[in-house]
Amino acid sequence: MGHGRLVLYTASSMSSPPLLSLSDLRVCAGDRPIVHGIDLTIHEGEVHALMGPNGSGKSTLVSALAGHPAYTVTGAARFNGEDLLTMPPDERAIKGLFLAFQYPREIAGVSLRSFLLAAHRAWSEAGRTERLSPLQFDRALKKEMEALSMDPSFADRPVHKSFSGGEKKKTEILQMTMLRPRLALLDETDSGLDVDALKIVGQGINRLREMTKHQAPMTRFPNPQSPIPFPLSSSPTTRASWNTSCRISCT
Repeated sequence: MGHGRLVLYTASSMSSPPLLSLSDLRVCAGDRPIVHGIDLTIHEGEVHALMGPNGSGKSTLVSALAGHPAYTVTGAARFNGEDLLTMPPDERAIKGLFLAFQYPREIAGVSLRSFLLAAHRAWSEAGRTERLSPLQFDRALKKEMEALSMDPSFADRPVHKSFSGGEKKKTEILQMTMLRPRLALLDETDSGLDVDALKIVGQGINRLREMTKHQAPMTRFPNPQSPIPFPLSSSPTTRASWNTSCRISCT
């Protein structure tokens, strides 16, 4: 199995306090260690790409950061200056942490529109965003769906129910653009997408970064040799760190 790679695309000043800071973070599933100590600092406006072979711990890392109960996490993780590991998953989301799943789950009986409206209201009640009226929300939803070339009828369908792989990934990006999180963790967003859909998703990510100027997506690409058919906005400053063990180990 080849070495993984961590690539950091810097797009903002390093003088600002970090948005996410991980120190000797270790993740276990039961008695099995998966992430063997990671140190990583992410500032606002940056794009980080975690690259490595299957089983190297990338999906486990982002799931653990989002608060998945199946994992035991030790070490330190601070999000916007607060202890991330003491927060329940819903509080992490309210604080602005977003995870786009590699394999999004279906939610039967809940329309995409209702799901997004409920999330928007929760974020607005927490002061994360300005509350929109139902009419304003529908207009914003229609605009974002058009930008992602999504059929507007999908808004009235159950979340991810009978969606294709590409439609599910577009729906994940739609959630991100509607909520505008502070940090987006995108787990293998290219999976299940053809070239045209991948371009649309990439444009959606870049458009959100331009709108917010606070977006710091952490994006994983499964194969370092595969071409990426869209540009992720970044400054000329790029740093790459090779790991040494087929397990995420960053310094």
